[in-house]
Amino acid sequence: MATKTRYANVYQDTKGHFFYQVFVGRDGDGKQRFKKGRKASNGRIFRSAHEAHKEAVRVKNEYLEHDGRAPYRMTYKSFMENEFIPAYRADVEKSTFISHKRAFNVAIKRVGAKLLEDITVRDCASYRTWLLTKSGFSKSYSSVLYIAFRQSLDYAVTLDLIKINVSRKTKSISKGHVSIAFWDKEQFEKVLSKICISDYYGKFEFILIWLYFMTGIRVSEGLALSWKDVDLRNKKLHICHTLDFKNKHEYTIKPYTKTINSNRTIVLDENTLQYLKKWKSVQQKHGVFNFVLSYDDAPVPRSTVSRIVKRYAKLAGVPEIAAKSLRHSHVSYLINEFNADLLVVSQRLGHSGPDITLKHYSHLWDRNDDKLAKLMTDNINVRTAKEPTVYFNGNQTVKVN
Repeated sequence: MATKTRYANVYQDTKGHFFYQVFVGRDGDGKQRFKKGRKASNGRIFRSAHEAHKEAVRVKNEYLEHDGRAPYRMTYKSFMENEFIPAYRADVEKSTFISHKRAFNVAIKRVGAKLLEDITVRDCASYRTWLLTKSGFSKSYSSVLYIAFRQSLDYAVTLDLIKINVSRKTKSISKGHVSIAFWDKEQFEKVLSKICISDYYGKFEFILIWLYFMTGIRVSEGLALSWKDVDLRNKKLHICHTLDFKNKHEYTIKPYTKTINSNRTIVLDENTLQYLKKWKSVQQKHGVFNFVLSYDDAPVPRSTVSRIVKRYAKLAGVPEIAAKSLRHSHVSYLINEFNADLLVVSQRLGHSGPDITLKHYSHLWDRNDDKLAKLMTDNINVRTAKEPTVYFNGNQTVKVN
């Protein structure tokens, strides 16, 4: 029996194969007609539900055009509400969709009344100018909004609703240089000095801050971490889950991470290993056996992590940082203290490649120039000639005798 996927008109059979089934009108007797397919127009079998969805939309559009209801005569608002937003919601995590939904609504408000095929380069340039001058949004957020607008038109091209994405003829909006606050080693030590581990909750706060700083895992990865993911014998941490939290009684442990490459194994240092062993023993005395970062055997919300981080930043007199900045702090620690290799850092963070690591953290390697300069000092054995072998005759060309 086939099961529904997150995409409309797309299903998956018992063997794991994807197919689409779309309504294409009625026959002479009024009976509904459907078209079903397991391959794209190029004859390739669908490898994902998303591929099947794109083909289903193409087939549906062909039917509408043949029926005199050409799909390309839809407004931008109609396209967004009926095509792009449902597809985007199916492709990303719920939290990601919620955070980006506002960006789509801004574009709809500005451009929604225009027919999709009638959107011009000038319309795009006008929207871009409005974002930068009259919207009241920061340059960084304006960049996010314009990127979302471009992505929507890219999808319209993918579905053959328009021929080209005219917004690509305009300049993108640069986010500018955004300085992300983080803790260096000295600041981290100041924070630790303010945590009292004589009581149970203090121990919880200590292990929470320590684990994030020393491993660089994402906040949601840490919140979903269970003791089944911790290999104390082999000193390894398996990152393979994320947490979707509503409250302590309603939450979902997702069996995947942000990206494919985020599913990874991190080798633990000896200090972290010992702290985890002690914490596990303390937890069990309080009836906690499941989540690593928990004091009552239920996961804690992201807001708890943020509150703890900001509380101790204030007590220690160090910069107040976001919870996710502990990941940035970990990268800074690896680079500044150990001159860590780019590839190792990339793998530890779960990035798809070193280029992603450099994109976000390249500025942290600046201080390596000091160490490099010291290594270069006296490295070259200088022995000059005792007699001149070249004589300057006043011309630009010098001949060797």
